[in-house]
Amino acid sequence: MSILYLHGFASSPHSRKAVFFSEKLRAAGFRVEIPDLAQSDFEHLTLRRQLNFIEDIARGRDVILIGSSLGGYLASLYAARHLEAKKVLLLAPAFGFRELWIASLGPERLAEWKARGVLNVFHYGEGRELPLAYEFLEDSRGLDPFPVLAQPVLIFHGTRDSVVPIEQSLAFVRLNPQAKLVPFNESGHELTDVLDQMWSAAEDFLFGTAA
Repeated sequence: MSILYLHGFASSPHSRKAVFFSEKLRAAGFRVEIPDLAQSDFEHLTLRRQLNFIEDIARGRDVILIGSSLGGYLASLYAARHLEAKKVLLLAPAFGFRELWIASLGPERLAEWKARGVLNVFHYGEGRELPLAYEFLEDSRGLDPFPVLAQPVLIFHGTRDSVVPIEQSLAFVRLNPQAKLVPFNESGHELTDVLDQMWSAAEDFLFGTAA
């Protein structure tokens, strides 16, 4: 079965977590795909464009989804609509993404973004600031902040995550009783300090026949 790894916002297929998981999974015999969700056009990035891209890549196949941060939220949105996504592994998923963004930016920066049409944000994959169109925020209207899934879900989340608080994953689990949340004490949003621990916890979920 193929695995799709969905990287986070302003990240890339070459992120540390993407490389770590892809190496482990390929060694275990999986086919792993890590698409560039921005499709080389970060300025015009939107969630719906990314979802359409994921659909094009998956092509209706049975897949396992792994998603980090915003990629985790996208994985949950995709899985809610596609039962061919058989399992979903989420790393600090950005549930409630729109509300988190609005709160983090504040009214003045939001107004400036809308007036200018673009917001300069640091792109970790590129190592520099890049413009992001206001459509990114507008496009997120109407997307379920906490999707309800039928599939098995395993979530890793740091208790010291200041970007996406662990309470977001707790709210998701309350709506998805089949989901299991594994908290990592003292870890933040990146989770790069617990890569081996995550892999150890993920093996049974990914390789087993049951969730």
